[in-house]
Amino acid sequence: MPTTQLSPDGAGLPGDAVARARELLERAPSGWASEALAAKVGLSPGQLRRQFRRVFGVSPAEYARAILTKRARVALAEGSPVTEALYDAGFGSSRAFYEVVPAALGMTPTQFRRGGAGVEIRYTVFESFLGLLVVAVTERGVCSVKIGDDAGGLEGQLREEFPAARLLRDDAGLTEVREAAQSLAAGRTDRQALPLDVHGTMFQWQVWRQIQRIPRGRTKTYGQLASELGRPMASRAVARACATNQVALLIPCHRVVPAAGGEGGYRWGKDRKRRLLEAEAEAGDQ
Repeated sequence: MPTTQLSPDGAGLPGDAVARARELLERAPSGWASEALAAKVGLSPGQLRRQFRRVFGVSPAEYARAILTKRARVALAEGSPVTEALYDAGFGSSRAFYEVVPAALGMTPTQFRRGGAGVEIRYTVFESFLGLLVVAVTERGVCSVKIGDDAGGLEGQLREEFPAARLLRDDAGLTEVREAAQSLAAGRTDRQALPLDVHGTMFQWQVWRQIQRIPRGRTKTYGQLASELGRPMASRAVARACATNQVALLIPCHRVVPAAGGEGGYRWGKDRKRRLLEAEAEAGDQ
């Protein structure tokens, strides 16, 4: 029977090793080589990748990149020059920085530091099963989905969300995006292929990825998601991640409910959440 190798930094159990690996990544100034990190916690590189992805939903390398990216985002938002931000964050070169950070930010680092200045965002407004929808996209993907009853109010929220961007209404050019969103709003689609351009912390992204894995017609509690992420005491943080979801329906936070029962809160209204869950359950039974 195979045994787990004991490591100087862990207690000899896979879960302990993964937790220790995460701690090392959080503290590292510039990341770890995969072989060195695995050896440090007493696992093979393959074991560490599999265990880490099972617990946190991402690989150690993806987790490390997200940590460096978060550091860079904070520095850029505080006004640091790009060159200073990239080296302070732990990137070893400008090439590595520009390969990772623009994709994570949805814009270049300089544009992010300037609040999205110069970025063009196209959007469409249309009727759906849940009411009016506003869906906005950048060249990289959907950056905002809002639900309401007043087109002017929803467009105003979009302008507040992206005050420095160029906003262009483009109903004709976003037909495919509109059709996909309408299908989601009616509960008819479980998965969709629309790319996303949204921003969040590492933990928020972990929550959002777990939410995207909840099948149509099913729900999970905040506590269940927290446990799946290895953070059983983080139910409130999971709820906050749901509340900050920028793309309703595409990240289906309506499928997360309180343990006490009922649908729970929803940014776009409890009635809409109930109707959407009922529609998804009905479509799932067919």
